[in-house]
Amino acid sequence: MSAFTTIPLSAELEAQYNMRRLRPGFEAGLLQEWLTRSAAFRRLPGAQLDVAYGAGERDRLDYFSAASADAPLLIFFHGGFWQRGDKSVYSFVAEPFVAEDVSVVLVNYTLCPVVSVEDIVTQSQRALVWLWRHAGELGCSRERWFVSGHSAGGHLAARMMATHWDTLGDDLPKQMLSGAILISALFDPEPLCETSINEGLRLDREQARAVSALRHPPATDAPQLIAVGGAETPAFHQQARTYETAFGKAQRFMPHYRIDDCDHFDVVQALANRRHPFFELCREFIRTR
Repeated sequence: MSAFTTIPLSAELEAQYNMRRLRPGFEAGLLQEWLTRSAAFRRLPGAQLDVAYGAGERDRLDYFSAASADAPLLIFFHGGFWQRGDKSVYSFVAEPFVAEDVSVVLVNYTLCPVVSVEDIVTQSQRALVWLWRHAGELGCSRERWFVSGHSAGGHLAARMMATHWDTLGDDLPKQMLSGAILISALFDPEPLCETSINEGLRLDREQARAVSALRHPPATDAPQLIAVGGAETPAFHQQARTYETAFGKAQRFMPHYRIDDCDHFDVVQALANRRHPFFELCREFIRTR
């Protein structure tokens, strides 16, 4: 019997973290809207889809180029508790940024339980290394790269901020990333050990602590924008506060933004809405770094 199965389930933590139970109509409603928007955007000319950054089936990324050759780049990791989701669902996130002259990369990764969460971190690092080395072929500037992610994707983005890139290759810079936008991030997966979500993750407490972003300090003082929906459960607000407390300092700008009236899924809607204050904040965060 695996170690994780011996951990008693907590009804309280289940209620805090099982987002789809809190939004039972998500798949029939909002998810279908995302799929429709994403499919339309992916059909537009100029998108480079399913670019291989490795030999694995899900070692793929989509690149959406802005008009300017020197446009900043936003690299986005989708959520889904590291065990569901696909970049193609989230193409709509790229649309407003490309319209504002920000290029966007959406990264796919192998899902649990086929691999571990730590394997996904390593795979995500591999994707960024490939992207750096092949930026010229894609037509992507190497200046002003920002990493972002939602939920589990926020954890991956935080771990990218903790990566010492120059240790992964002599041709890599010490500081690859100019900043991060971390949205409703699951910085610490340990509470999930006491939920049904862990059936796919298969984490014991020691493994969960080891993979936690709280155990991996940022490698640079690049700014990190931390956002949480106003209608999120208290657990997600606590996740953000704990990460800020651990790593915020005078030299590292880590503003906290509350996305009013948004739950765990609506925050993605806000990110992809050019008229929403949160999108405007993210756009200015990228422009001014």
